[in-house]
Amino acid sequence: MSELRFNVVEKAFQAKPKEVKAPSTCASGYFAKYVFNREKMFKYLPTEVYHKLVDAMDHGAALDREAADQVAEGMKRWAKEMGATHYTHWFQPLTEGTAEKHDAFVEYDGKGGMVEEFSGKLLVQQEPDASSFPNGGIRNTFEARGYSAWDPSSPVFVVDDTLCIPTVFIAYTGEALDYKAPLLKALRAVDKAAVEVCHYFDPNVKKVCAYLGWEQEYFLVDEGLYAARPDLLLTGRTLMGHEASKNQQLEDHYFGAIPTRVAAFMKDLEIQALELGIPVKTRHNEVAPNQFELAPIFEECNLAVDHNMLIMSLMRKVARNHGFRVLLHEKPFKGVNGSGKHNNWSLGTDTGVLLMAPGKTSEENLRFITFVVNTLMAVYRHNGLLKASIMSATNAHRLGANEAPPAIISSFLGSQLSKVLDHMEESSTDELVTLGGKHGMKLDIPQIPELLIDNTDRNRTSPFAFTRNRFEFRAVGSEANCASAMIALNTAVAEQLTVFKQDVDALIEAGEAKVSAIIQVIRKYIKECKPIRFDGNGYSEEWKQEAQKRGLDCETSCPLIFDNYLAAESIRMFENMGVMTRKELEARNEVKWETYAKKIQIESRVLGDLVMNHIVPVAIEYQTKLLDNVCKMKALLGEEAMSLSAENMAIIRKIAAHTSYIKEHVDAMVEARKVANKCLSERDKAIAYHDTIAPMLEQIRYHIDKLELIVDDQMWTLPKYRELLFIR
Repeated sequence: MSELRFNVVEKAFQAKPKEVKAPSTCASGYFAKYVFNREKMFKYLPTEVYHKLVDAMDHGAALDREAADQVAEGMKRWAKEMGATHYTHWFQPLTEGTAEKHDAFVEYDGKGGMVEEFSGKLLVQQEPDASSFPNGGIRNTFEARGYSAWDPSSPVFVVDDTLCIPTVFIAYTGEALDYKAPLLKALRAVDKAAVEVCHYFDPNVKKVCAYLGWEQEYFLVDEGLYAARPDLLLTGRTLMGHEASKNQQLEDHYFGAIPTRVAAFMKDLEIQALELGIPVKTRHNEVAPNQFELAPIFEECNLAVDHNMLIMSLMRKVARNHGFRVLLHEKPFKGVNGSGKHNNWSLGTDTGVLLMAPGKTSEENLRFITFVVNTLMAVYRHNGLLKASIMSATNAHRLGANEAPPAIISSFLGSQLSKVLDHMEESSTDELVTLGGKHGMKLDIPQIPELLIDNTDRNRTSPFAFTRNRFEFRAVGSEANCASAMIALNTAVAEQLTVFKQDVDALIEAGEAKVSAIIQVIRKYIKECKPIRFDGNGYSEEWKQEAQKRGLDCETSCPLIFDNYLAAESIRMFENMGVMTRKELEARNEVKWETYAKKIQIESRVLGDLVMNHIVPVAIEYQTKLLDNVCKMKALLGEEAMSLSAENMAIIRKIAAHTSYIKEHVDAMVEARKVANKCLSERDKAIAYHDTIAPMLEQIRYHIDKLELIVDDQMWTLPKYRELLFIR
């Protein structure tokens, strides 16, 4: 096995960048080449059908079956020209990935031959087996029917030879079994609530859109080295491995020159992403060795989520073509930074106004403050739920590890905006703040100077930070489906805006002027949500103590954090906003608990296998060599050998101590799994795996990593961190 390690290391060193041929035109010439966007719709659909489809996309209008048949025919003609021979409903089950079943464009013609066919019925609806996907008990094998239904708001696209149709996935009984269905409902809820509030400032607003810009971090590892690490192969992270002497301490990788082989991968990925309509813009080295980032231009939230799911799939495919494997796990390597996926979220109107951006007039700035403060209120009231929306067995390794936001949700505003809110809180109702746009803020108070918005420090320890014209939800994990966080956030904001309108309308009905009523409610909210505002060091122990005093959710156990979904206030919010029912929430939590337990179970099994088949045998083999050396020294030199072999004897004892501990605790871990597996509820099982088995993984790892430092490097079978992180 050690020969495999050195063979793959040698091969990785010799790997050369793959030549990537750029398209003959600029990016705008091939952008969305494989997307059935409005330009293609206009070309391939009858005018009347085109307008019906656009109305369905923009306003949710129903599409009749005759129109659907004509849309399907137009799609098929375009897809065939793009080389497609199959189609699939492309959906996002509760697996954090995507699902697809490919069917050919063929049917019997009734004369013994075949005919190419794709009807509106096949476009609009299909019936996957719902019991074969995570469903939390909603579907069983004997009642397996589920439906996938076309989402017209997200354009279809062609990948290789397949037409991919974005769809929702629901049970036969109507419950959502995916991320897209509740996301669309959450976006509709925040649209409706935000439009109502916008009418205080502009009655012409008809639609408010939620925008999302994600920042995808990832690691690249040579595929040979990856294949020689069973833990990476099966769990996505290294379950053992001592830190390399050099990792990221010199801070020389972040924004450094991109390695040529990686640059070729990035170029290939960007070309294919642009052809699929994903507006990728930014690429760079991240902090850890072999860690990188990709980010697009902001898009409408539903489309942005689809594009992130698509880009993760595309990254895996392109990486293999370049001799890499992409690691999307939040913490694949101990001792260096993990990977996140910052979600930049904002709201904008159909009149072109960014609701999270300061304006030029008092009214515009009151609108800005209104939406910022209501967002803070939503985060404050549902901080535990927002933490649950980004929590997982994998992201738990990253949060609070002095490299990512802590597992306590708070919001950083910066000194300038904080002063504005403090000023409003302390001022009388009829005082208004005057903001000077992007370049400055002016308050009608002589002693407060002009405030430069863009000069505010960035607080990397904040999970939910305000950055110029948006909020950045930094706690989202790199492997996650962004929809989970976006469902919780948009629903919480929708609920809060609904409550805000009720509060303001009550004052107006009591005779208060509109502006005065808005300011009174905002001032009240500023005081109420003050505990969520924190501009300090989120990594400090002092903050943990302070957060507890403020009543924020400080729970760190992943299975217990999931309980927030079933809190009374969470169920009430989701049901009142029409996003999810209690039954759907209970089912999703069953899936979350089950997934958590299974992931820890798999890691435990893999570690046990590696210990007994790699680590312990190699350690004993090296120990035997040392014992042989000591015996031969004693035979040759007699008593003199005792002092000369003292160091070898010390190493022999260390190996014996480490291997004894490892074997003993692996056996104990197996027994602990047996006990946990007997738990009747998925919640209890997840808690058992968290409390008893997960800590054992780290305890055993400590001793394995010590052995790695002791055992002869030529005998060690698994690629080491210096090879995994520095061979590119």
